[in-house]
Amino acid sequence: MQLNQQDTELGEIINREIRQSGPMSLSSYMALCLTHPKFGYYIKSDPLGAKGDFITAPEISQMFGEFIGLFIAGTYQALGSPKKFDLVELGAGRGTLLKDAMRVLKNIDGLLPAMRLNLLEVSEPLIKAQSENLKGFRPNFISDINQLDDSEAPLIIIANEFFDALPIKQFQKQNGKWHERSIGLKKHETGEEQRAFGLAPMILPDDILPSELKQAKDGAIWEVNFASLGLMSEISKKIAKRKGAFLVIDYGYGMTQAGETFQAVEKHQFTDPLNSPGMADLTAHINFESLASAANKAGARVHNLKTQLKFLLQMGIEERSIALIKANPSHKEEIEKAKNRLIGEKEMGNLFKVLCISSKELAPYPFINQ
Repeated sequence: MQLNQQDTELGEIINREIRQSGPMSLSSYMALCLTHPKFGYYIKSDPLGAKGDFITAPEISQMFGEFIGLFIAGTYQALGSPKKFDLVELGAGRGTLLKDAMRVLKNIDGLLPAMRLNLLEVSEPLIKAQSENLKGFRPNFISDINQLDDSEAPLIIIANEFFDALPIKQFQKQNGKWHERSIGLKKHETGEEQRAFGLAPMILPDDILPSELKQAKDGAIWEVNFASLGLMSEISKKIAKRKGAFLVIDYGYGMTQAGETFQAVEKHQFTDPLNSPGMADLTAHINFESLASAANKAGARVHNLKTQLKFLLQMGIEERSIALIKANPSHKEEIEKAKNRLIGEKEMGNLFKVLCISSKELAPYPFINQ
């Protein structure tokens, strides 16, 4: 945290809590910054788009949502075109992804009448935008995955850039031992207090460390997202029981490893995550190996991880972009630029990964024959 900077109201609340209760875990800090009932980043404003802090794939091109629509359609048909199914999106942004997906889904016989649309969202500004964009599809809003009807109907669940915003914990190796990183208050020589990272005195037992971290050097950081693992386990149990599939698209890494990925973005620029609580988007990269392991333990089928590049190429992004350019020749440069941003190896193509979880008997396209 920088000195001589006026703190936010949420920053003052966090400081008071630290003074009263001692250093705060990073997971608690993230949760307050993002979802405090009055000052949380996602609670008070719409963070998306050029005027916000970041742009997600559905906002870049209509093609992204259309391919998610193709995935949903293919999964629905692979399930035997059930008379009822639940379509769920976790953190649906403005509803752009599903709005684009519906152009595909309306052409599938029996799908829309069978569909019950559920949106997991905590942001009132985004709920308002989702309601407007998806008003013809009667969305049901939930704040917890367990609010889904406990029925026998199959589930198709989509999560695009959702897991990266769930609160993480960090552990750091010091003098050969692992300690949790926490956020406390440090008094500067001027007498002014500032938030700063420190290490909790308790030592993490070696037997709970992943084997990949046993030989890590001093100073190494290990990130764990218990919220993500718990949610993945709950969803996977529902998928295994009710049948269906869960598609996760996010940025992250395929194998457990040391490294710090916690970051803050404000107005499309990286910033100090301890500055201005509630004003910046806080995220961390996803450990897809740990998510896959949680799903497998919960009884779901885990399909091979793909890059977003490979997923979109297999779904037909090259062919779709050509068709769009043919229909809108004056927008050729814009369409090609958007496509390249989605699949470029130095853009989103390799950084973003796609994980598919399904019930045991199901292999949705393009995860078939793996």
